[in-house]
Amino acid sequence: MTGFGHQFQGTEAPPEALMIDTAALAGWVGDRLSGFDGPIAVAKFKGGQSNPTYRLDTGAGCYVLRRRPPGVGPSTAHAIDREFKVLRAMEGTGVPAPRVFLYCDDESVIGSAFYLVEFIPGRVFWSAELPELSRDERGAFYDDLGACLARLHSVDIEAVGLSDLGRHGGYTARNFERWWNIFQAGRTVDVPDMDWLADALRERMPASEPITLIHGDYGVYNVIAAPDRPKVAAVLDWEMATIGNPLVDLAHTMRPWLEPPVPDGSRPTLVDKDVGALGIPTQQDFAARWSERTGIAWTDGDFYMGYAMFRYAAMVQGVLKRFADGTAANRNILHTPDRVIAIAARARQVVEKGMASIS
Repeated sequence: MTGFGHQFQGTEAPPEALMIDTAALAGWVGDRLSGFDGPIAVAKFKGGQSNPTYRLDTGAGCYVLRRRPPGVGPSTAHAIDREFKVLRAMEGTGVPAPRVFLYCDDESVIGSAFYLVEFIPGRVFWSAELPELSRDERGAFYDDLGACLARLHSVDIEAVGLSDLGRHGGYTARNFERWWNIFQAGRTVDVPDMDWLADALRERMPASEPITLIHGDYGVYNVIAAPDRPKVAAVLDWEMATIGNPLVDLAHTMRPWLEPPVPDGSRPTLVDKDVGALGIPTQQDFAARWSERTGIAWTDGDFYMGYAMFRYAAMVQGVLKRFADGTAANRNILHTPDRVIAIAARARQVVEKGMASIS
């Protein structure tokens, strides 16, 4: 495999701190899950920086286990209980997601809370330009990616029992302050553009906002593509799901169209790519199709895209902090403080000069 994705593709042996006592696991699962028996082979998926995720091969088949990092108490940053609840609610909605089996909050079993879901075979694309696919397949996959996001934003939260997942209103302002605090807590270098953005974005906060179920970190890297066709087989990593503003979710999904390139090509950017030649929709077309499907207008795009990049810079700073503290779920990391600076600069460019300034 070429490019940077090989660092996050596939599985690896868990490091000692993240190993699983398979005897204890099998003992707890016991009669709770029919067919979960025989020797258990454990491999940790390489991808992800927050909650460790494992492939379990048993005599009865393959499962996926996702856990809170050992030694980390319940928090919104590792909310696997929330993830389990949302995954269970997605059954029957048309949003593709793994089928859930069990949730365990007894930390004495394997050292932290965890849940079990079905294993879904397929592919994870780490590059936004999808080099694995043909031109027509790229267009089809991006169309389905947008369609799945629209279905997610159209879920009847009352009917599926998720109306209590978050507060109904004021999401963008609250989420902004959350990520600003995360950035401040993890700050290691001076980033003047983040300080500028904090003031500018507060001044432009929307007076009103649509409210739907949102994923929180939707993108090509957080879905499983079907093994043999350009379709989304499952949406992953629901720990940030909540009731919120779908325009924030959409903007976050469209970050690759703004992602600052790096010399080694190790970031999933479309900025310096001919998307038409690749068969990938423009950002405007992707947003327009989403609006057609949801009935929600894509408005104030400069604010939302600048906010998405600001939020992303704070996320990267949080990853850097976890990596420095030794609590990251993944031993591979591509980010540096310079990356935060570059993302913040791009966010300021969008907010200050508009999307038209991006070439």
